[in-house]
Amino acid sequence: MIELRSVSRRFGATLAVDDVSLHVARGEMLCLLGGSGSGKSTALRLINRLIEASSGEVRVDGRDVRSVDPATLRRGIGYVFQRLGLFPHRTVAENIAVTPSLLGWDQRRIAARVDALLALVELDPAVMRDRLPHELSGGQAQRVAVARALAAEAPVVLLDEPFGALDAITRERLQQRFAEIQRSLGLTAVFVTHDVAEAVLLGDRIGIMRHGRLVQVGTARELYASPADDDVAALMAAPLRHAEALRARLDAPREVP
Repeated sequence: MIELRSVSRRFGATLAVDDVSLHVARGEMLCLLGGSGSGKSTALRLINRLIEASSGEVRVDGRDVRSVDPATLRRGIGYVFQRLGLFPHRTVAENIAVTPSLLGWDQRRIAARVDALLALVELDPAVMRDRLPHELSGGQAQRVAVARALAAEAPVVLLDEPFGALDAITRERLQQRFAEIQRSLGLTAVFVTHDVAEAVLLGDRIGIMRHGRLVQVGTARELYASPADDDVAALMAAPLRHAEALRARLDAPREVP
């Protein structure tokens, strides 16, 4: 469904994405994992031409993205921004309806789609549709952003660290809910994260990026069992080390002052 063929992107002298080749199967969720500056968000933006590749080829559903008008391409690909990007002076319903309106859907169909999506992300349409973004909690705003990405029934969704700013409990709940939605709708998704545990829990496969290069791609089990190098091994073992340290801390005898 998505393919990158020897794709690079330069910003001046900086090679942000360096000769990346990658495919994402229809209905698969691929997590791009890496630290700040690894190139994962840049790679994501190349898919829907928010930025253009300096070299190489990006294909979505068999078509070279350069053969499609950028605005048309983006209307067929859902996108959840890292900072959400909700329009502050538009209601929740109006935010979700942006792409369907641009596609010329009639108002009855749009209203039905808005209500269905709010229910899908577990928000009460009667309560939420007329609220403005500043009236939402962080978790509610994230859910609205996901609903907006799904509004036009796009088969592809791109997500740039969508849950990174949330508290642990809300984040876990939204991770679970998005995974359920992705599977039930058969969406092809690319999910950018710097959180190893999130990538392991959500991704059918994980692509590890470092300094603009795609270091290794595989299932979490494959990456853990056969890491490409010591850095990948340390990265994939980190959640287990963390869990063991937490368990030791919680099981330790209580210190009496």
